[in-house]
Amino acid sequence: MSKALIIGAGGVASVTVHKCVQNYKVFDEICIASRTKSKCDALKEKLDGKGCKISTAQVDADNVDELIALINDFQPDIVINLALPYQDLTIMDACLATKTHYLDTANYEPEDTAKFEYKWQWDYKKRFEEAGITAILGSGFDPGVTGVFSAYAQKHYFDEINYIDILDCNGGDHGYPFATNFNPEINIREVSANGRYWENGEWVETKPMEIKRVYDFDQVGEKDMYLLYHEELESLAQNIKGIKRIRFFMTFGQSYLTHLKCLENVGMTSIEPIMYEGKEIIPLQFLKAVLPDPASLGPRTVGKTNIGCIFQGKKDGKDVTYYVYNVCDHQECYAEVGSQAISYTTGVPAMIGAMLVLNGQWQKPGVFNVEELNPDPFMEALNEWGLPWQEDFNPVLVD
Repeated sequence: MSKALIIGAGGVASVTVHKCVQNYKVFDEICIASRTKSKCDALKEKLDGKGCKISTAQVDADNVDELIALINDFQPDIVINLALPYQDLTIMDACLATKTHYLDTANYEPEDTAKFEYKWQWDYKKRFEEAGITAILGSGFDPGVTGVFSAYAQKHYFDEINYIDILDCNGGDHGYPFATNFNPEINIREVSANGRYWENGEWVETKPMEIKRVYDFDQVGEKDMYLLYHEELESLAQNIKGIKRIRFFMTFGQSYLTHLKCLENVGMTSIEPIMYEGKEIIPLQFLKAVLPDPASLGPRTVGKTNIGCIFQGKKDGKDVTYYVYNVCDHQECYAEVGSQAISYTTGVPAMIGAMLVLNGQWQKPGVFNVEELNPDPFMEALNEWGLPWQEDFNPVLVD
């Protein structure tokens, strides 16, 4: 039996808590901690008595000493970081100080720069090795499952993978003119940044939304998708053998893009502080405060997501194509855990990754991206815990 400390109480954390409660044979006890303890208490009240033992705590994830005190008090076997990406390093520092395993779903980024890189967390590798503990980076869906898909394809179907296209389609409709399906601050920083893809050993940079393709997604239909930079490109380019090009595409509707462009034009997506009525505010953080809370979208979101990877490469000297993907229904997710599919597809893999660390299958000293580890138990667990995957050996390729 094991104990997990879950830091965060938003939509993704709610899903992970639900799944840990369901998986009570592995998670004997969990503690939900956040800056706002009332959110943790609400989750506890909803799920208490339905599986594992639940406690709650208040913690400032920016404060290493507070984190260390909480870890020492609760003594978890693993810390599941579902707070903001800005807080990854403080939580990793606390895990090092207490020799506790660590897992997150998104790479660290500085609060004052929209810069998505793993270098800061990769710098912890030697310290985690010396401490004898494991850190798993990016155990959500993308990053996360997309990395596991890549490792699975490499292990079973390819001698070398030359091309990877990651396709992230949200065919859901929440009925609002403009809202984001996860943390608005993180979402808008990601979407408004320059695009990048890896080709022939170097990064090729594009303007935001410069490259558009149309793809016909299973159970969703034709959607416009745009090339973005996404953090798993950085690790996959290093860890998958034979890569010549790797790209990431995400679907957006015209209403979303029109609203985003207007907000950019008037400065509301800026992360540069401005003075307003004698106080310093960051426009993007103010915008986050007035947009709908992503956790509130669940009951009103209909439709499906389709997220997967298309691979091209060689096996025994022959050309091979392979597409593996998951389709997730927003309303089915809401009926099960009270969250829409965007939170569900991230929260379930966080539980699975933590489970594999706790049962020893993904436990070894150091800092790892998910594609560096054995994909088979993770792939099996996806089918068991609500994210079944499908395969296609003759997919339509992206030009």
